[in-house]
Amino acid sequence: MKINIIGGGVSGLSAGIYLQMNGFETEIFEKHSIPGGLCTSWKKGEYTFDSCAHWILGSDVGSSFYKIWNEILDMKKIEFHNHEVRVEVGLKNNVNKYGEKVFYLYTNLTRLEEYLIDLAPEDTKAIREFIKPMRVMQKFDLPPILDDLPFFPSMIRGIKMMRYLEFLILFMKIKYYTNYTYAKKFKNAFLRESFELLYDGEEVNMMVLTLPLSVFDKKSAGYPIGGSMKFAKKIEQNYIRLGGKINYNTPVKKIITENGIAKGIVVRNNVEHYSDITLSAADWHYTVFDALEGKYVNQDIIDLRDMKKLEVYNSVMQFSFGIGKDLSNQPHFSRIPLDVPLVSPDGSTYERFEVHIYNYDSTLAPAGKTAVTVSFNTSKTDFWIDARKNNRPLYRAAKVELTNKIIDLLDAKLGGIRDKTEVIDVATPATFQRYTGNWKGSTQGWMPGKNLVAKSPVGFRLPGLKNFFYSSHWNQPGGGLPIAVKTGRSVAKEICKENGVQFKVIKNH
Repeated sequence: MKINIIGGGVSGLSAGIYLQMNGFETEIFEKHSIPGGLCTSWKKGEYTFDSCAHWILGSDVGSSFYKIWNEILDMKKIEFHNHEVRVEVGLKNNVNKYGEKVFYLYTNLTRLEEYLIDLAPEDTKAIREFIKPMRVMQKFDLPPILDDLPFFPSMIRGIKMMRYLEFLILFMKIKYYTNYTYAKKFKNAFLRESFELLYDGEEVNMMVLTLPLSVFDKKSAGYPIGGSMKFAKKIEQNYIRLGGKINYNTPVKKIITENGIAKGIVVRNNVEHYSDITLSAADWHYTVFDALEGKYVNQDIIDLRDMKKLEVYNSVMQFSFGIGKDLSNQPHFSRIPLDVPLVSPDGSTYERFEVHIYNYDSTLAPAGKTAVTVSFNTSKTDFWIDARKNNRPLYRAAKVELTNKIIDLLDAKLGGIRDKTEVIDVATPATFQRYTGNWKGSTQGWMPGKNLVAKSPVGFRLPGLKNFFYSSHWNQPGGGLPIAVKTGRSVAKEICKENGVQFKVIKNH
């Protein structure tokens, strides 16, 4: 049975691998010249700049995601780096008892608990209540099993629920907590401000913080040395080894349908490729409203398009610099408050800036030099996308204006880097949309926000369309690599089930 797969990102590649393992003939059609989708990095001069995998959930056996990754590539052949500090958060209004304005989010839970209690002994009870859920989470097969719990009814697989009773009780207790609401539990002003700023001032569900921390503690959320593209290439190699075929530089223009049945695809130069099943692992909006012309929708999907149910995850402005200086003495990841707010040409105002210094990966820069990125989330994606399309001089001028401001900030922070900056690269929402096709340049699909278990109407199927499946990070709010690989696996299982094939995993590495 032949399956055409649209998109060679992590979800498309993982689905292709599992389908090849189970006897299907698959062929991937990818608009870009490289695999990975948003899981990417790129070279400019002597430097490599990354825009994705700051950490891989399941980099070691401490997370059940390790099993899934290890099914599609040999994880033992990838070197991972585990940070002692997840992020250093600079505060603007409060100092701790040592006169410091920096909060350290340690990845070791014992060290984090001791650090917090040392700073705020008056909040010992609240601090232990914060740490305890992460210790509970470590007892269970999380997070892949989440797809099978009651609040994901479409994925129930007969789990013995009593095993997870302790976790379910915990989840029901904290599921509506956010970093904002939890900050109010602290008497200590320094801790309150720190928690409010953990996600660059955004309010997110506490599970977004606690679940990764429970895995960081077990050293199973490491950074892959060599960056995102090297990681994606490993997945691609395994797909090809299993007999899969990839067509790069081949954007899909249309999905062919007849009488409510998906028959194939039309690619560039109007070349048609027919198949028994069509699986789109590309952008959700493009798939539903462009490739399928909006013909297979219901009210839930229309509401989703109009963002009445969920909001699109912000896009990113990423400024990458190749700096001819050893910055090994600098923190690898920090959020720094600004004395004067930074105003972007798109109208966004920023009170902090985020600096990622890749001083722990020597493969990204020559000896004695360092790759550095500064990132800002932006919801003003239309400004950049429209400017690039309709007013290229404005687009270029806006990038230059903001880049110069960033260099001033970096020079003040790192000291003496202005004259050491050898390479500059700027990625805007238009860049992310251009290369990956993601709607509005979104980097992670739907925003999880305060309600972590908000259900996405994006399922594996579309109403009224047979022989078609959909899988990507848009399937579940929060998105990212874990969702991409998990949905790729799950959609392959669904295809096997509908075609009477017993799903199996064949290790070929």
